[in-house]
Amino acid sequence: MPLSEVETAVDARTGVESIWARLRVEAASAAAEEPILASFLNAAILRHNTFSDALAYRIAAKLADAQLDAMLARDVAEEAIAGDPDIVEQAAADMIAIDERDPACLSLLQPFLYFKGYNALQAHRVGHWLWHQGRQTLAFHLQSRVGERFGLDIHPAARIGRGVMLDHATSVVIGETAVVGDNCSILHEVTLGGTGAAHKDRHPKIGKGVLIGAGARVLGNITVGDGARIAAGSVVLEPVPAGCTVAGVPAKVVGSCGKDPARSMDQSLPQSSG
Repeated sequence: MPLSEVETAVDARTGVESIWARLRVEAASAAAEEPILASFLNAAILRHNTFSDALAYRIAAKLADAQLDAMLARDVAEEAIAGDPDIVEQAAADMIAIDERDPACLSLLQPFLYFKGYNALQAHRVGHWLWHQGRQTLAFHLQSRVGERFGLDIHPAARIGRGVMLDHATSVVIGETAVVGDNCSILHEVTLGGTGAAHKDRHPKIGKGVLIGAGARVLGNITVGDGARIAAGSVVLEPVPAGCTVAGVPAKVVGSCGKDPARSMDQSLPQSSG
Protein backbone atom coordinates (compact mmCIF):
# COMPACT_ATOMS: atom_id res chain seq x y z
CA MET A 1 0.00 0.00 0.00
CA PRO A 2 1.45 3.44 -0.93
CA LEU A 3 2.43 5.67 1.99
CA SER A 4 -0.37 8.16 1.26
CA GLU A 5 -2.95 5.36 1.49
CA VAL A 6 -1.44 4.11 4.76
CA GLU A 7 -1.59 7.63 6.22
CA THR A 8 -5.20 8.02 5.11
CA ALA A 9 -6.15 4.70 6.70
CA VAL A 10 -4.43 5.66 9.96
CA ASP A 11 -6.18 9.06 10.02
CA ALA A 12 -9.54 7.40 9.42
CA ARG A 13 -9.02 4.93 12.27
CA THR A 14 -7.89 7.71 14.59
CA GLY A 15 -10.99 9.72 13.69
CA VAL A 16 -13.31 6.79 14.38
CA GLU A 17 -11.62 6.09 17.71
CA SER A 18 -11.93 9.74 18.74
CA ILE A 19 -15.61 9.83 17.81
CA TRP A 20 -16.22 6.56 19.64
CA ALA A 21 -14.55 7.91 22.78
CA ARG A 22 -16.72 11.04 22.64
CA LEU A 23 -19.88 8.99 22.09
CA ARG A 24 -19.12 6.85 25.13
CA VAL A 25 -18.50 9.89 27.33
CA GLU A 26 -21.79 11.43 26.21
CA ALA A 27 -23.62 8.15 26.82
CA ALA A 28 -22.20 7.82 30.33
CA SER A 29 -23.14 11.41 31.12
CA ALA A 30 -26.67 10.90 29.79
CA ALA A 31 -27.07 7.70 31.82
CA ALA A 32 -26.10 9.56 34.98
CA GLU A 33 -28.47 12.43 34.20
CA GLU A 34 -31.40 10.18 33.21
CA PRO A 35 -31.16 6.89 35.15
CA ILE A 36 -34.37 5.60 33.58
CA LEU A 37 -32.44 5.30 30.27
CA ALA A 38 -29.24 3.88 31.79
CA SER A 39 -30.01 0.30 30.80
CA PHE A 40 -30.82 1.36 27.23
CA LEU A 41 -27.65 3.43 26.92
CA ASN A 42 -25.57 0.59 28.31
CA ALA A 43 -27.02 -1.89 25.81
CA ALA A 44 -26.73 0.48 22.85
CA ILE A 45 -23.29 1.96 23.53
CA LEU A 46 -21.47 1.47 26.82
CA ARG A 47 -21.19 -2.33 26.87
CA HIS A 48 -19.56 -2.42 23.41
CA ASN A 49 -15.81 -2.33 22.93
CA THR A 50 -15.74 -0.63 19.53
CA PHE A 51 -17.80 1.73 17.43
CA SER A 52 -18.29 -1.00 14.82
CA ASP A 53 -19.80 -3.32 17.46
CA ALA A 54 -22.18 -0.60 18.64
CA LEU A 55 -23.09 0.31 15.07
CA ALA A 56 -23.97 -3.29 14.17
CA TYR A 57 -26.04 -3.60 17.33
CA ARG A 58 -27.92 -0.36 16.61
CA ILE A 59 -28.66 -1.28 13.00
CA ALA A 60 -30.00 -4.64 14.15
CA ALA A 61 -32.13 -3.07 16.86
CA LYS A 62 -33.77 -0.79 14.30
CA LEU A 63 -34.29 -3.36 11.53
CA ALA A 64 -35.18 -6.58 13.34
CA ASP A 65 -38.60 -8.03 12.56
CA ALA A 66 -40.47 -11.34 12.61
CA GLN A 67 -38.52 -12.58 9.59
CA LEU A 68 -35.08 -11.39 10.75
CA ASP A 69 -34.70 -11.32 14.51
CA ALA A 70 -32.23 -9.04 16.29
CA MET A 71 -29.47 -11.65 16.55
CA LEU A 72 -29.65 -12.55 12.87
CA ALA A 73 -29.86 -8.88 11.86
CA ARG A 74 -26.77 -8.18 13.95
CA ASP A 75 -24.93 -11.06 12.28
CA VAL A 76 -25.77 -9.54 8.88
CA ALA A 77 -24.58 -6.08 9.93
CA GLU A 78 -21.36 -7.46 11.38
CA GLU A 79 -20.72 -9.47 8.22
CA ALA A 80 -21.17 -6.36 6.08
CA ILE A 81 -18.85 -4.29 8.28
CA ALA A 82 -16.21 -7.02 8.21
CA GLY A 83 -16.55 -7.20 4.41
CA ASP A 84 -16.31 -3.42 4.01
CA PRO A 85 -14.72 -1.64 6.99
CA ASP A 86 -15.32 1.67 5.20
CA ILE A 87 -18.94 1.38 6.42
CA VAL A 88 -17.71 2.30 9.91
CA GLU A 89 -15.72 5.30 8.68
CA GLN A 90 -18.70 6.48 6.63
CA ALA A 91 -20.98 6.15 9.65
CA ALA A 92 -18.60 8.21 11.77
CA ALA A 93 -18.34 10.89 9.06
CA ASP A 94 -22.14 11.02 8.72
CA MET A 95 -22.51 11.54 12.46
CA ILE A 96 -19.97 14.38 12.53
CA ALA A 97 -21.71 15.99 9.52
CA ILE A 98 -24.96 16.13 11.48
CA ASP A 99 -23.22 17.45 14.57
CA GLU A 100 -21.62 20.26 12.53
CA ARG A 101 -24.62 21.23 10.39
CA ASP A 102 -27.75 20.70 12.49
CA PRO A 103 -28.20 23.31 15.25
CA ALA A 104 -30.84 21.04 16.83
CA CYS A 105 -28.20 18.34 17.40
CA LEU A 106 -26.89 18.69 20.96
CA SER A 107 -24.61 15.64 21.04
CA LEU A 108 -23.54 12.62 19.01
CA LEU A 109 -26.10 10.56 20.92
CA GLN A 110 -28.97 12.12 19.01
CA PRO A 111 -28.06 11.00 15.49
CA PHE A 112 -26.68 7.65 16.63
CA LEU A 113 -29.71 6.71 18.69
CA TYR A 114 -32.62 8.72 17.38
CA PHE A 115 -32.25 10.46 14.01
CA LYS A 116 -34.01 8.39 11.40
CA GLY A 117 -32.03 9.86 8.50
CA TYR A 118 -28.77 8.74 10.08
CA ASN A 119 -30.02 5.29 11.03
CA ALA A 120 -31.62 4.73 7.63
CA LEU A 121 -28.39 5.66 5.87
CA GLN A 122 -26.33 3.21 7.93
CA ALA A 123 -28.84 0.44 7.22
CA HIS A 124 -28.62 1.33 3.53
CA ARG A 125 -24.84 0.90 3.64
CA VAL A 126 -25.33 -2.67 4.87
CA GLY A 127 -27.92 -3.32 2.17
CA HIS A 128 -25.62 -1.82 -0.46
CA TRP A 129 -22.86 -4.27 0.54
CA LEU A 130 -25.32 -7.17 0.35
CA TRP A 131 -26.44 -6.03 -3.11
CA HIS A 132 -22.89 -6.20 -4.43
CA GLN A 133 -22.44 -9.65 -2.88
CA GLY A 134 -25.30 -10.92 -5.06
CA ARG A 135 -27.67 -11.11 -2.06
CA GLN A 136 -30.39 -8.96 -3.59
CA THR A 137 -33.30 -10.57 -1.76
CA LEU A 138 -31.87 -9.76 1.67
CA ALA A 139 -30.88 -6.28 0.45
CA PHE A 140 -34.47 -5.67 -0.64
CA HIS A 141 -35.69 -6.93 2.73
CA LEU A 142 -33.55 -4.33 4.51
CA GLN A 143 -34.77 -1.64 2.09
CA SER A 144 -38.35 -2.56 2.96
CA ARG A 145 -37.64 -2.43 6.69
CA VAL A 146 -36.02 1.00 6.33
CA GLY A 147 -39.18 2.20 4.61
CA GLU A 148 -41.41 0.76 7.32
CA ARG A 149 -39.34 2.10 10.22
CA PHE A 150 -38.19 5.45 8.91
CA GLY A 151 -40.54 6.46 6.10
CA LEU A 152 -38.00 6.81 3.29
CA ASP A 153 -36.92 4.68 0.35
CA ILE A 154 -33.33 4.18 -0.80
CA HIS A 155 -32.66 1.49 -3.40
CA PRO A 156 -29.83 -0.76 -2.18
CA ALA A 157 -27.88 -0.23 -5.41
CA ALA A 158 -27.76 3.56 -4.97
CA ARG A 159 -24.26 4.88 -4.23
CA ILE A 160 -23.94 7.35 -1.36
CA GLY A 161 -20.73 9.01 -0.18
CA ARG A 162 -19.57 9.86 3.31
CA GLY A 163 -20.35 12.89 5.44
CA VAL A 164 -23.94 12.89 4.18
CA MET A 165 -26.84 14.32 6.19
CA LEU A 166 -30.42 13.29 5.49
CA ASP A 167 -32.08 15.99 7.57
CA HIS A 168 -35.47 14.86 8.96
CA ALA A 169 -35.46 12.38 6.04
CA THR A 170 -39.20 11.73 5.87
CA SER A 171 -40.31 10.76 2.34
CA VAL A 172 -36.82 10.90 0.82
CA VAL A 173 -36.61 8.69 -2.29
CA ILE A 174 -33.28 7.75 -3.90
CA GLY A 175 -33.43 5.55 -6.99
CA GLU A 176 -31.40 2.57 -8.10
CA THR A 177 -28.80 4.26 -10.32
CA ALA A 178 -28.54 7.48 -8.28
CA VAL A 179 -25.18 8.64 -6.96
CA VAL A 180 -24.74 11.06 -4.04
CA GLY A 181 -21.27 12.51 -3.49
CA ASP A 182 -19.45 13.17 -0.23
CA ASN A 183 -20.55 15.89 2.19
CA CYS A 184 -24.03 16.48 0.78
CA SER A 185 -27.05 17.68 2.77
CA ILE A 186 -30.47 16.44 1.67
CA LEU A 187 -33.66 17.57 3.37
CA HIS A 188 -37.02 15.83 3.73
CA GLU A 189 -39.27 14.90 0.80
CA VAL A 190 -36.43 15.05 -1.72
CA THR A 191 -36.70 12.69 -4.70
CA LEU A 192 -33.73 11.59 -6.78
CA GLY A 193 -35.87 9.87 -9.37
CA GLY A 194 -35.81 8.42 -12.84
CA THR A 195 -37.70 9.19 -16.02
CA GLY A 196 -39.20 6.30 -17.94
CA ALA A 197 -39.39 2.61 -17.14
CA ALA A 198 -36.36 1.38 -19.09
CA HIS A 199 -33.77 -0.61 -17.14
CA LYS A 200 -30.85 1.74 -17.66
CA ASP A 201 -28.85 4.47 -15.97
CA ARG A 202 -31.81 6.75 -15.26
CA HIS A 203 -31.22 8.58 -11.99
CA PRO A 204 -29.33 11.76 -10.99
CA LYS A 205 -25.65 12.01 -10.19
CA ILE A 206 -25.17 14.45 -7.31
CA GLY A 207 -21.70 15.93 -6.87
CA LYS A 208 -19.84 16.68 -3.65
CA GLY A 209 -21.01 19.28 -1.15
CA VAL A 210 -24.47 19.76 -2.70
CA LEU A 211 -27.42 21.13 -0.71
CA ILE A 212 -30.87 19.92 -1.79
CA GLY A 213 -33.79 21.73 -0.17
CA ALA A 214 -36.98 20.20 1.15
CA GLY A 215 -39.40 18.83 -1.42
CA ALA A 216 -37.04 19.19 -4.38
CA ARG A 217 -37.32 16.69 -7.23
CA VAL A 218 -34.23 15.89 -9.31
CA LEU A 219 -35.27 13.66 -12.19
CA GLY A 220 -33.40 11.72 -14.84
CA ASN A 221 -29.80 10.84 -15.57
CA ILE A 222 -28.51 14.37 -15.04
CA THR A 223 -25.51 15.75 -13.18
CA VAL A 224 -25.62 18.23 -10.33
CA GLY A 225 -22.19 19.81 -10.02
CA ASP A 226 -20.07 20.06 -6.89
CA GLY A 227 -21.13 22.72 -4.41
CA ALA A 228 -24.47 23.43 -6.07
CA ARG A 229 -27.64 24.38 -4.24
CA ILE A 230 -31.18 23.31 -5.18
CA ALA A 231 -33.93 25.44 -3.68
CA ALA A 232 -36.81 23.86 -1.78
CA GLY A 233 -39.69 22.71 -3.97
CA SER A 234 -37.75 22.87 -7.22
CA VAL A 235 -38.13 20.37 -10.05
CA VAL A 236 -34.75 19.83 -11.70
CA LEU A 237 -34.82 18.32 -15.19
CA GLU A 238 -31.56 19.69 -16.64
CA PRO A 239 -27.92 19.44 -15.49
CA VAL A 240 -26.90 21.92 -12.78
CA PRO A 241 -23.47 23.59 -13.08
CA ALA A 242 -21.09 23.43 -10.13
CA GLY A 243 -21.42 26.24 -7.62
CA CYS A 244 -24.81 27.42 -8.88
CA THR A 245 -28.16 27.89 -7.20
CA VAL A 246 -31.22 26.66 -9.09
CA ALA A 247 -34.86 27.26 -8.22
CA GLY A 248 -38.31 26.91 -9.69
CA VAL A 249 -40.51 24.55 -11.69
CA PRO A 250 -38.74 23.70 -13.88
CA ALA A 251 -35.58 24.80 -12.10
CA LYS A 252 -33.41 27.52 -13.60
CA VAL A 253 -30.08 28.98 -12.52
CA VAL A 254 -30.79 32.00 -10.31
CA GLY A 255 -27.28 32.76 -9.10
CA SER A 256 -24.19 31.35 -7.51
CA CYS A 257 -23.73 29.70 -4.12
CA GLY A 258 -21.77 30.76 -1.13
CA LYS A 259 -18.91 28.53 -0.08
CA ASP A 260 -19.89 25.02 1.03
CA PRO A 261 -23.70 25.33 0.93
CA ALA A 262 -24.15 21.80 2.28
CA ARG A 263 -22.13 22.71 5.37
CA SER A 264 -23.61 26.16 5.94
CA MET A 265 -27.16 24.93 5.24
CA ASP A 266 -27.91 28.42 3.88
CA GLN A 267 -31.07 28.04 1.81
CA SER A 268 -31.66 31.72 1.08
CA LEU A 269 -31.80 32.62 -2.61
CA PRO A 270 -29.43 35.19 -4.14
CA GLN A 271 -30.79 38.74 -4.01
CA SER A 272 -32.00 40.10 -7.35
CA SER A 273 -29.95 42.99 -8.69
CA GLY A 274 -33.05 44.41 -10.40
